[in-house]
Amino acid sequence: MLSSELHIEKNHIHKLLCAANPDAALLYLFIQSGNAPENAAADLNISQSRLSCATATLRQLGLWTEQKQSLAVGERPQYSENDVLRAMDEDGQFRSLYGEVQRLLGRSLNTEELKILLGFVRYLGLPGDVICVLVCFCKERARQRGSLRNPSLRTIEKEAYFWAEQGIDTMEEAAAYIQTQNHRRSRLGRLMQILQIRGRSLTPGEERYAQQWLDWGFDEGALTLAYERTCLNTGGLSWAYMNKILTRWQEAGLLTAAQIQAGDTKPKVVSGRLGDAELEAIQNVLREG
Repeated sequence: MLSSELHIEKNHIHKLLCAANPDAALLYLFIQSGNAPENAAADLNISQSRLSCATATLRQLGLWTEQKQSLAVGERPQYSENDVLRAMDEDGQFRSLYGEVQRLLGRSLNTEELKILLGFVRYLGLPGDVICVLVCFCKERARQRGSLRNPSLRTIEKEAYFWAEQGIDTMEEAAAYIQTQNHRRSRLGRLMQILQIRGRSLTPGEERYAQQWLDWGFDEGALTLAYERTCLNTGGLSWAYMNKILTRWQEAGLLTAAQIQAGDTKPKVVSGRLGDAELEAIQNVLREG
């Protein structure tokens, strides 16, 4: 049962909306209402796999009561050619992983790359199925950035260490992370349309601006207004100028086009007690996704 009154932090609601995972949002409300996590599957009528993904999403958002132990990455071990040969000869699972990664990348792996792959298994402790998902994720990210080539093992290694540091070492954790990243990429694409950026990727500096604006929670109407005002005042897109506009609005709590056009300078209070009608409306939206 969900309580009729909840204390919900404003930044928690923003994180949940940005994650775009209805199950995670519903589970969050369930736990915040004082219910036991072990009863969630039965009380919310969701499968164990959906519950695992929802839990993983909340953990990655920092909204889960118990945070998973992540790897404290130190100095990376150095594997020798003999280490690789023994693994290939004695470890059937590593041989299978080696073959699958070669298939995914469309080429043979050399000895140095096999050393990197061995580190994924022995040092980072990533299961084979998670490593294959990692490779697919890096391939798709390279494609989205306009690359015609598959990523190198060195590139994949950087992402593998990030996953290990974040505790992403199960299929559920990987699925939750990829869903969140895909949603962020989709929102970034819509922002690029608003800014009339076509035929190219954002530079690292531009992407930092863009992600900050999205993390602040502006709707598309607000971003459109900021872009129009920037063009009127500067003659085109000026990232720094548009950032000043959005920073001012964010500090005033104006995150939607309606708030901005109405000149509402009072930030909307989200944290505090929610009444029955407000809670029911939130739950309906979350269930609909």
